[in-house]
Amino acid sequence: MTEIDKSVATEDRPTVERKRSESLGQPKGLWNLAFTELWERFSFYGLQGVLSFYLLYSLSDGGLELAPATAVSIVGAYGGSVYLSQILGAWIADRLIAPRRMVLYGAVIITAGHLALAVLDGLGGLAVGLALIVLGTGALKTNITSIVGMLYANNRAARDAGFSYFYMAINTGSAVGPLLTGFTQSRWGFHAAFGLAAIGMVGALIQYSWKMRDLPAEAGVVKNPIARTRLPYAFAAVAAVTAFVVALWQLGLVDNTNLSQFVGVVILVAAIIYFTVILRSRNVTPAEKRRMRGFIPLWIASLLYFGFLFQKFTTISVFIKDRVDLDVGGRQVPAPWLTTISPVSAVLLTPLVAMLWTKLGTRQPTTSAKFAIGLTMVGCAYLLLLLSQFFPDKTVPPLLVLVSMAIAGSSEIFVGPVGLALATRIAPDRFKAQSVALLFLTLAGGSTLSGLLGGLFTTISPGTFFLLVGSGAVLLGAVLLAVSRNIEALTDSR
Repeated sequence: MTEIDKSVATEDRPTVERKRSESLGQPKGLWNLAFTELWERFSFYGLQGVLSFYLLYSLSDGGLELAPATAVSIVGAYGGSVYLSQILGAWIADRLIAPRRMVLYGAVIITAGHLALAVLDGLGGLAVGLALIVLGTGALKTNITSIVGMLYANNRAARDAGFSYFYMAINTGSAVGPLLTGFTQSRWGFHAAFGLAAIGMVGALIQYSWKMRDLPAEAGVVKNPIARTRLPYAFAAVAAVTAFVVALWQLGLVDNTNLSQFVGVVILVAAIIYFTVILRSRNVTPAEKRRMRGFIPLWIASLLYFGFLFQKFTTISVFIKDRVDLDVGGRQVPAPWLTTISPVSAVLLTPLVAMLWTKLGTRQPTTSAKFAIGLTMVGCAYLLLLLSQFFPDKTVPPLLVLVSMAIAGSSEIFVGPVGLALATRIAPDRFKAQSVALLFLTLAGGSTLSGLLGGLFTTISPGTFFLLVGSGAVLLGAVLLAVSRNIEALTDSR
């Protein structure tokens, strides 16, 4: 091993070993990471809540006054890039820079991105800000999740409960962020809202820096350091991919009308490459390969689940606009409030479910059974909306949508944190962060699928759509439950 390999492999080993003390039955390191992630999601979803309006609003209202097609294209490209950048961030953590430092660097870069949006005007400021946030999120997101997994060793019951708390922090940030940035924008303008998102990231940076040296020693080690002689090839590959995408755009083969399909294809290709590389790697043991093969059906189930869940950003928004009577007692209910109940319900239910997993221990349902519960619940949420057929035109009561979205949001507890816990547990030792990035690709694929399903919604009746989506999700849940023992045999997922 060369000198650079040795320095990379031992990069930034923490001086403080993993603490044995616990709080609420969880390692204390969990709460540092959870609050860091809460602030990061606060800033991320806070920006998401106002970004589209910033692109669409007139110049006199503080926006950029872009055409709707252009605005949608930018938002879609931004969202897809955020997920895809996590592949690069995970690879760097596994090969070059340890996860503990990657999270810190990512937080700094994201903060810089939000500050750029807050102080720079026009498309130039937008490009700089979003690019920095994409790069920073890629560095932070998968690596902070993989560090959470390092806290638990082989304690599966505590791991599932811990990831439930971690996911509660994610949902808390995603619920509070848009509410506060939306209010700030309505009072003081877009740049003030971007500044508030930046303050959220400063909070994440302070929280993480304060306690980062108490994280596991494993978080300061590069698991699979790359040889110095291979670095030029890695950089050349990144440059080639970038040039290829730019060429497709310049030639008109990729444009605003097919951007989501293009991102979807890239996601699937990336996932196939990842699974192939891991399953063929000589650095992966036969047992690790067996567990990764069992992960494939759960990966597909996760992608489909998020495709159903993310209808709240597409189909449900259109449904609310066209069919729901927002007048309650003479007052107009803000439309976003109806979908914000989704993360709120998840936050409220998460502690109860986490305590249940802890109490059940090894008697809790398998991972695939939990996924099946989540798919069934989200399916029932859309089947409930079939009752809207009894209300003509724009007379559907808001309560119906609220209950539906609460059920859909609650279902995420059985898929999101459970999938994260599984990915960190079965990940091959040499592909820790990259396995988490692989799981996050299901969110990217789910986002693309939700857009495609949204297109279907515009061509058929709402009743037919909700029947197809709802029954499809329930059927998939039943199939997954039927084969859960086979999956468990591969992943040891109990």
